[in-house]
Amino acid sequence: MTGYRRSVDHLRSLRYFLVVAEELHFGRAADRLGIAQPPLSQRVKRLEAELGAKLFDRGRRVTLTEAGEVLRAEARDLLSRWDRMTALVAKAERGEMDALRAGVPPELPGRMLAAILTRFAEECPAVRLDLQELTTAEQARLLADRALDAGLLQLPADVVGLDLGPAIDTPLGVLLPRDSPLARRASLRLEDLAGEGLVHSPRAAAPGSYDALLRTCWDHGFRPASIRHARNPEFVLGLVLAGHGVAFEPAARKEPRVVWRPLAGDVLRARTAFAWPSTSPHPQAATLAGIAADVLKDDGVSRIVPEPKETRPWDVFYERS
Repeated sequence: MTGYRRSVDHLRSLRYFLVVAEELHFGRAADRLGIAQPPLSQRVKRLEAELGAKLFDRGRRVTLTEAGEVLRAEARDLLSRWDRMTALVAKAERGEMDALRAGVPPELPGRMLAAILTRFAEECPAVRLDLQELTTAEQARLLADRALDAGLLQLPADVVGLDLGPAIDTPLGVLLPRDSPLARRASLRLEDLAGEGLVHSPRAAAPGSYDALLRTCWDHGFRPASIRHARNPEFVLGLVLAGHGVAFEPAARKEPRVVWRPLAGDVLRARTAFAWPSTSPHPQAATLAGIAADVLKDDGVSRIVPEPKETRPWDVFYERS
């Protein structure tokens, strides 16, 4: 038996094992699989012999052993990867790899969105880029469910099971009403905002970046008097103009009633990166990540975060100080 045929046979044995593990009854499992019970029992015994572990206790009731419980969890993941891989290979062979489903945060400026779409169309003309406006939390959930091929996440975020493209750091400044006394200054420190409220997107949209921003504010002397949540940029603007707080944004708005002031020392930064599933990814996910990084860093203030010389688990979430 060739190596490939042997691998396929092992996968079939795992599928049979999972059905028995679900039914905990060899007769019912055989009926589901459309085979006789003796061949099913023989295949499971052969799998146990190859693994060197007893998978089922066959008493009056069939139960999983501890080794069987471990195999059940691992087999589901392995078979899911195999099924996705074979589906992707088949689609590529038929020329059907025509769509890349990607998420971007609602805050992404329109000009950058247009630039990403244009560049991707130039480099991958045979692939349709299906962009969806989604929060980081929504993207993470859809990536885990394989309902999304790539997502532009606001970091830090839980990226277990995902690969990351180049991360982009963008300095944040302060948006405040033009008639605010603080507007007279050329730049501000976070401690200068003491007593002000804060207008920010809800924590549920991107918990990691939300917590990191508030922690930095507290560490630098700004504990917001209140926090008002807003998703839409126009709603943010309205709350700032109404005196409900300041907002942190990457660049000045073309709005005469507000001013934007930089923060001394670039103490607040927004970090984003495209992420995609580590296993059986869309063939063009990494290409999209590279294009997006090039577009995002060309705003005159953002920069690509250098990769650490020695990778450590927490380097995915936080830049070394």
